[in-house]
Amino acid sequence: MARINPLGSRLVSALLRVLALLAVSALCGVLTASLVVPSVAAAGVAMRNSIIFFNNLPSELAVETPSQSTTVLSADGKQIATFYAENRVKVGLDQMSPYIKDAIVAIEDSRFYEHAGVDPQGILRALASNLTSGERQGASTLTQQYVTNVINESLLSADKGQQVILSGQKSVGDKVREVKLAIELEKKFTKDQILEGYLNIVFFNRDAYGIEAASRHFFSTTAKDLTLPQAALLAGLVNSPSFYDPAVNPENSIQRRNQVLDSMLTQGKISQADHDAAVAAGVELKITPGKQGCAAADMAPYFCDYISHLILNNPAYGGSQADRERVLYRGGLTITTTLDSRLQAAAQAQVDATAGPNPDKWGAAIVSIAPGTGKILAMAQNTVFLPQPGKFDTQLNFNVDSKDAKGSDLNGAGGFQPGSTMKPFTFAEWLNEGKSMKAMVDASRRTYPLDFPWKSSCGKVLGAYSTQQKNAGLGAADDLQNNDEGFYRRMAVDYGLYNSINTATFAEASQLDFCGIQKMVDAVGLHSGVDNAPVNMHQLGNLLGAIGVAPLHLANAFATFANDGKYCTPIALVDVTDAAGRKLPAEATTCRDAVKPDVAHGVSAVLQDVLKRGSGVYINPKVQNQFPVAAKTGTSNNNGATWVVGYTSGLATASFFGDALEGQKRPGQNITVNGNFYKAIDGYMLAGPQWANYMQQVAGLYPSAPFPPPPASMTKP
Repeated sequence: MARINPLGSRLVSALLRVLALLAVSALCGVLTASLVVPSVAAAGVAMRNSIIFFNNLPSELAVETPSQSTTVLSADGKQIATFYAENRVKVGLDQMSPYIKDAIVAIEDSRFYEHAGVDPQGILRALASNLTSGERQGASTLTQQYVTNVINESLLSADKGQQVILSGQKSVGDKVREVKLAIELEKKFTKDQILEGYLNIVFFNRDAYGIEAASRHFFSTTAKDLTLPQAALLAGLVNSPSFYDPAVNPENSIQRRNQVLDSMLTQGKISQADHDAAVAAGVELKITPGKQGCAAADMAPYFCDYISHLILNNPAYGGSQADRERVLYRGGLTITTTLDSRLQAAAQAQVDATAGPNPDKWGAAIVSIAPGTGKILAMAQNTVFLPQPGKFDTQLNFNVDSKDAKGSDLNGAGGFQPGSTMKPFTFAEWLNEGKSMKAMVDASRRTYPLDFPWKSSCGKVLGAYSTQQKNAGLGAADDLQNNDEGFYRRMAVDYGLYNSINTATFAEASQLDFCGIQKMVDAVGLHSGVDNAPVNMHQLGNLLGAIGVAPLHLANAFATFANDGKYCTPIALVDVTDAAGRKLPAEATTCRDAVKPDVAHGVSAVLQDVLKRGSGVYINPKVQNQFPVAAKTGTSNNNGATWVVGYTSGLATASFFGDALEGQKRPGQNITVNGNFYKAIDGYMLAGPQWANYMQQVAGLYPSAPFPPPPASMTKP
C-alpha cells in the first residue's frame, strides 16, 4: 500500500480551496452584479443566464405572526396557565432594550444597516476564511437568518416539521433561494421591522423563543429591562443555544458574552467603561422554568383542563381537532375566564384540608357558580394532575361530565350518585302542582310493590320496593328505609324534606304526576354525568339520587332556586382574543325561566331549615349566622358519595366527599379519614364542614340578601 506524502496532501488541499474560492467568487460576482449593476453584469452570456436564473427564483415570502404562547387568566387577571408549542411572547422593538438591538447586530451582522439583505463582502470574507484556513465562519445576514426562521416556523405551524432544513443541512440551491428571499424581504420591510421580527422569532432555549421569553426565562425580567451584560449574553446565545447555554455551560457562555461585548466596543456601540464593567459582571441567572399546560398551572389545574376542552371541542376555533390545537398552542390567545382566584384559593385549601394525607385516595371536590350569570367561580379537588410521592393523582375532573352534550370528551369523572340532594326537585314539583308545604303525608309506608298505582301522563314508572316481592324473585328492592328509625310516621312535607326522610319523598311522589317531576329535573339542567342523557325520573331509584350527576350541574340546579327560578347555562369563557387582538367566540350568559318564582322561594324557605333544625344541623352553625343560606345534604346508599349543596342569593356551591376512583364502588363505611374513624360517612360529616367552612370564608364576597318568602298559600296547613 503506497504511503501518502503529508506535504503533497496539504498542497492538494490548499489548491482545491483556492479553486473553490475562485468559483464562489464568481458566484458572488453574479450576486453583486445583479444587486448593484445589472446592466453591466448582463454583458456576458453566462453572466446573463445566471442572472435570469436568479431573478426567476421565487421571491414571495409569507411572513406570518410566529407561534405564540396562549395565556389563561382568571376573571381578576391572575394567570392560571399557559399553553404553547413554542414559548414566545411577541413585543415591539420599542419594548426591547437598546442593548439587545445593538448586541445582536454587532455579533451577528455588523453591516446589517448597510447591505440590502445579502452582504457580498461578508460572503467573501467568510469563504476566504473557510477555504484557506479551514476555520468555519458564517456569512448569513440577519435578514437571511430571519428568512430561514420564517420558513421553518411556517413548516412547524403546519405540522410539517420533517421538512425543516437546519443551517448545516442546506444545499447550494437552498442558500441561493434564501439569498433571493432576503433581497426581496428588504424591499418590503424596513430594517427595524426585520430586526424586530428576527428578535421575536429566534430560538434561545426549548422554553424560550424570542427575546421576551428568553429574558423571562434566563433573568426573570423583560426584554425592555435587559442590562448590557444580560443582553450581550442572550445575543451570543443564538449562535449555538446548547453550547452557550449559561445554565449548562457557564464558561462557554461568558466567553461568548465577552466576545459580543468586544464587538460592541469595536463598533462604537458602547464605551470602554461600559465594556469593562459588563465583562467584570457575573452571569447572575434567575431562571424561570417554562410552565406549559394544565399540569404546570399556577392555580386551578382541573378548571384549566376544562377550559382547554371547551376550546378543543368547539368548531368555532377551527374546522378540525388539529386546527383547534394549533390555535390553542400556537395562536397567542388571551383567554379570560370566569374563575375568581379568591374563591379558588379558598376552595383548594378546603378540599386539601378535608381529606388530609389521604393514603386511601378518597375524593373531595368543591365547585361554585354564580346564580343569575352561570359563571363558574371556583373548581377544586384534592388531587394532583401528575404523579407525586404520597399524593392522590388523577387527570379526571371530579366536578364535570365525562362528555359534553355533543359527545365530545371533557375528561370528567362522570358524576357521582347525588343521594338526597335530589329530593328538593320532587318537593319543587309538589309546590308546582299547587300543594302546601305544610300538607301531611304518610311517611310510615315502606312498601311500593310492582303494581302500585303511580301517576304518569307520559310514561311508565319502573321499579318497586318490596322485600316480599324481592324474595319471590320479582325484581323488587327491599322495603324502603330511612336513615333513622323514628321517622316512619305521618309528617308535614317540609318537615320530611329538611330532615331528609326517604319515605316522605316517596309519599309525595305517590300524589304527583311523574311527568311533572321529570320536567322539573330537566328544567334545572340535571342529566347523567356519563353520557349527558336525561335523568329518568320514572325510575324510582332516581327519586333518591341513583344516577351519577356532576357537581357542577348539581350546584347550578340549586343556583336556579337562588335565582328566582331562572336557569342559567354554566359558562367559563368570558373573553378570547388572538395575538392580533381579534375577538374569538366566547360564552355569554344565557338564562331562561325554569321554575316558577314562588316555587323557588318555597324551596329556599325549607332548605334554610336543613341547617337550622334538619339533617344539616350538626354542620358549622356560623355560616347560617352570617348569611341567609339554604342547603341540602345527600348520601348514597353505600355511603360512598356524600354531599352538601347549598347557596346564598349570590353564590351556589356543591361540596362532595367520597369514592372518586374509577368504578366508584367502595362503600364509605368503617373508614379512616384524616386520622378520624367513621363507621359510615354521611353528608353532614365531611362534605358538610367542607362546604360550610368554605362558604363562611367567601360568601361575603358576593350578594347575600335574604331570600324572598313563599306566598302564604304554600304555607297553609
